[in-house]
Amino acid sequence: MHLGRGRIVRASLDLRGPFVIECLEQQDGRVSVRRTDADGTAHVTAEKHPYFGDHDPGHHVVPVHPAVERAMARHGDVMIARTENPYHELLPAVLAQRVTAGEAVTQWANLCRRWGEKMEVDGLQMHTPPRPEVLARVPYHELHLLGIDRRRADALRNIGRHGERLLAGWRVDTPPHERTRSLELLEGVGQWTAAVAGLAAFGDPDALDVGDFHTKNTVAFALTGRPRGTDEEMCELLEPYAGERARVVMWLALDGWRAPARGPRKRIVSIARM
Repeated sequence: MHLGRGRIVRASLDLRGPFVIECLEQQDGRVSVRRTDADGTAHVTAEKHPYFGDHDPGHHVVPVHPAVERAMARHGDVMIARTENPYHELLPAVLAQRVTAGEAVTQWANLCRRWGEKMEVDGLQMHTPPRPEVLARVPYHELHLLGIDRRRADALRNIGRHGERLLAGWRVDTPPHERTRSLELLEGVGQWTAAVAGLAAFGDPDALDVGDFHTKNTVAFALTGRPRGTDEEMCELLEPYAGERARVVMWLALDGWRAPARGPRKRIVSIARM
């Protein structure tokens, strides 16, 4: 993904093949969305687009904590975007398991450069995620060279094997939280990975990333003043917001809440040369 002033560009793929989606802010403040396929065919989509949360029905949150009430008052409605592409979103989510954000971003970029397809729009070069059938056949030793351990590599290749079904989509009447939960049926996809992918792909407002190192501490700090918390405590604190827990966490993040850091930083050791 490329982020520029008034411009967001993202390379992806669906059942029609690779494409680049461009979101451009016009001088009058409106946003146009243009899709360019691999053959160079480009067309402008409707003004309303899931990437901007235009299909988010909004919230019914009644704040019971001062921090949530203040965040809602300062930032107003938080509209949750969705990409409608769980295959794409699952791949970086799997790569983010048990590693630092920096490692995951590097491995994701290298994975796309190595097995994705190159796309160019207005001089900007990007790579799509690998096609499912390509990813499913990548030998483990080649993923290992990118620093990807066996467990994550197996999960990636399993997603590749189920990629066509993931790209085919869900029934329109299937609620987002049910779609998110269904991702956990995939081997190598647990509650945290499903929540990360479900929030991005389906705009699931309840996709709480249980198991995340930071979220539980941020919620505990914002709602109780304690600098550390557990997943169980986080779920209990957010129980009044059931159905909208991810949206509440987004409000807290927008309002600058973050648990204070403590302890030495973890040393990063890559397995690529092992």
